[in-house]
Amino acid sequence: MSSHFARNAVGLAVLSFMSCLAWAQSDAAAAPGGAALPEVTVTGNPLGASALIAPTTSVSGEQLLLRSQSTLGETLNNLPGVSSTYFGPNASRPTIRGQDGDRIRILQNGGSAPDASALSYDHAVPVDALVTERIEVLRGPSALQYGGSAVGGVVNVIDNRIPSEPLDGFGGRVDAGYATGNREKSGGVVLEGGNDRYALHVDAFSRDADDTQVPIELACENPRRPGLARKICNSANRADGGAIGGTLFFDQGWIGASASTYRSNYGTVAEDDVTIDMKSDRYALEGEWRPGGFFTSIHGKLSHTDYRHTEFEGAEPGTTFANKSNDLRIEARHRKIGGVEGLIGFTSETNRFSADGEEAFAPHSRTRSNALFMHEELGTSWGRLSFGARTEQVKVTSLGSPDPDITRFAVGERDFHPHSAALGALVDLAPQWQLTSNLAYTERAPKDYELFANGPHVATAAWEVGNPDLQKEKSVGLDLGAQWKSGANHARVNAYVTRFRNYIGLDASGNVRDGEGNINPGPVETADGLVFPDVLDEYVYRGVRARFTGLEASGNLRLLGTEGFAMADDGATLDLQWRGDLVRAKNTDTGEPLPRIAPARVGSTLVYGSGPWTARLGFDHYAAQRRVPGVGARPTDAFTLWNAAITYRMKVQRANLTWYARIDNLTNKLAYSATSILTTTAFPDAPLPGRSLKVGLRASF
Repeated sequence: MSSHFARNAVGLAVLSFMSCLAWAQSDAAAAPGGAALPEVTVTGNPLGASALIAPTTSVSGEQLLLRSQSTLGETLNNLPGVSSTYFGPNASRPTIRGQDGDRIRILQNGGSAPDASALSYDHAVPVDALVTERIEVLRGPSALQYGGSAVGGVVNVIDNRIPSEPLDGFGGRVDAGYATGNREKSGGVVLEGGNDRYALHVDAFSRDADDTQVPIELACENPRRPGLARKICNSANRADGGAIGGTLFFDQGWIGASASTYRSNYGTVAEDDVTIDMKSDRYALEGEWRPGGFFTSIHGKLSHTDYRHTEFEGAEPGTTFANKSNDLRIEARHRKIGGVEGLIGFTSETNRFSADGEEAFAPHSRTRSNALFMHEELGTSWGRLSFGARTEQVKVTSLGSPDPDITRFAVGERDFHPHSAALGALVDLAPQWQLTSNLAYTERAPKDYELFANGPHVATAAWEVGNPDLQKEKSVGLDLGAQWKSGANHARVNAYVTRFRNYIGLDASGNVRDGEGNINPGPVETADGLVFPDVLDEYVYRGVRARFTGLEASGNLRLLGTEGFAMADDGATLDLQWRGDLVRAKNTDTGEPLPRIAPARVGSTLVYGSGPWTARLGFDHYAAQRRVPGVGARPTDAFTLWNAAITYRMKVQRANLTWYARIDNLTNKLAYSATSILTTTAFPDAPLPGRSLKVGLRASF
C-alpha cells in the first residue's frame, strides 16, 4: 500500500470507527401457532449480533421457498424498498431504494462474487435460491462496510458451502417443483454431515423452463417459435450447478474450502434469436482463529471467481464477456475496551474484465482496490451507539481492445481514494418500542465502463460513451426508523433521504451514431436512392446532483388465535401481513425524475394456520408511474397482482415433508414493470409473467 493510502487509513481510524449497528427482525410474520419467528443472526453485522440499527431483512426457510423465482431480483421483489430490474424471466438484479447496478453489492457468504450483471440488464446473476439457505438485504448506511459500490444496499446470499459450525450427524434437504406458466421443472439437493472435528457440504440444482406465458399475444420472429403466441418470445432457460465444501475444526478455530459451479443457457427476450451461454466457477477458502488476548478472533476469506458468457446469434457465437476476480477479506475482532467492542478489517479485490466481439461496448480493463475499515459498537443505558469509517484505494486501468481493428476505446489509468464514515444510534423507549437513526457519508469510485465505455449496447438500445474525467461519486444519507413488537404483532417504518454530488448516470447527448460509431450520419446514396443508416441514440456518462427520498413500512397483525382479537377453539391463527414503500428520485440539476424508479406500492397477505396446514392469500398494488424523464422513457399504468399459496407439513420417519402449491398473478393481469428497461424504452413488448401455478415438495432430514 502507498504511504498516501496508509496515512488516510490511520487518519480515518483515529477520527471514527467502523459501524452500522443493530436491531433488525425478519419481515416474516409470526409463525402459525402463535410463536414468533426466532431472531436470526445477521451476517451483515461483522460482530455477529442478532440485530442491526439500519434496516435489514432476512429471508429463509418456508418464506424463501414460497418466494423463490429463477432470478435473484424477482425472488426479492416486493420486500420493502426492494424491486427488480426485470429483463424478462431470466435476468434481473435487485433494485434497492431506487438504486441498481454497481450501487448494489451482491455477495456470497459475505465475500465478493463478481459477474457481469451490473454491466448490462440482460446479464443474469449466477446464483439460485434452490441451494440457498438464507438471503439478507441490508439497506442504506448498514452497507458502508462493503464500500462505495454498496451505497444503495447489499444482498448477501448465504449457502453454507463452507460450514462454520460443527455438525452432528447427517442431514439435508431435497426440493422438487413444477410451474405451469413456463413449464419449469426444478430440483435441488443439499447434503451435510460431520462431527465436532469435520463437516462436509454437497449441493446440486437444475432448472429447465420453456417460454413464459403472458396474458396477451406477442409476435415472435424466432424460427423455432414463429408467429403470435401468448408467450414472451425467446424466454426459455436452462440452468445447472452445484458445489462441494468442507471444514476442519480445531480447538481455537476452523478452516474450510469450497468449489462451486453455475451453468446457464437462456434467451435474452430483447432479440428473438439471441441466447446467452454462461458459466461461473468460484473457489473459496475461509477460516477463523481465536488466539485470545487483545484480538479475540481473526476471520479470513479468500476467493477466486472465473466468470464468462458468450452471446449467440442463432448458432453463431457473438460477443464474449469475461470477468476474473480475486477477493480477500480479513477481520480482526478485539475484546471490549470500556464497553466498546468491534473490529478492524482489510479487503483487497482485483477484477480483470474483457469483452470481445462486435457489440463489445467496454474495453478490456483491470480494477484493483484495497480498503481498511473499522467497526465499533457501544452499549449504553438507553440503547446502543455505533461509529464507522472506511478508506479505499482504487485503480482502474483501460487496456483497450486486443483487436487492432477496434480503436474507439481510450487507453489509460485513473486512481481514486474514496472515504466513507457512518454514525448510528438505537434508543430503547420502552420494552416494545425502539427508535433508530443512521447517518452516512459515502464516496464511490467510477467503474471501468463509466470511465471508458464506447460502443453499441443492445440491452439499453443506446451507444454508450464513458467519461475518463469522471470524479468520485459522493453522497450523504440519513435514515430514521421506528420499530414496535408485542408477541406476534410487530411493525416497522423507515424514512430516508440520500443526497448525491456527482451522481453518475447515462444522459442522452442529443446525437445519434451508426454501426461504425459515426456521429449524426447523413443518408447514403445507393442505386435505389438515398438510404438512411440504422442509428442508435448516444448516451454519455455524466455526474449530476441527485436526491433520493423514500418511506418503507411493514408489519404483522394477529387477527385470530393467541394474542389476537379473538380466540380459535382449534388453536388456529390468522395473521394480516402488510407492507408498503415509496421512493422519489430527482436529478436536482434539471429538476427531472431519474429513470426506472419503482412507483408507490402497497400490499397485504392473510395467513391462516391450523395444525399442519397454512394458507395465504394476498395482493401487491403498484401505482401508476408518471414521474419519468422527458427523453427516452415511457410511463406505466397502475396494476394489482394477486397471489395465493397453501402448504401442508408432515413427518415420515426422519424426514419432514412440506407440500406446497402457489399461484402467481392469480387474475392473469397484464402488467408492465416501471423499473425494467424493457418497459421504459422501445423494446419489443415484454410484460410481467401471466398466471402460473407452481407445485412442489421439500423434504428435510
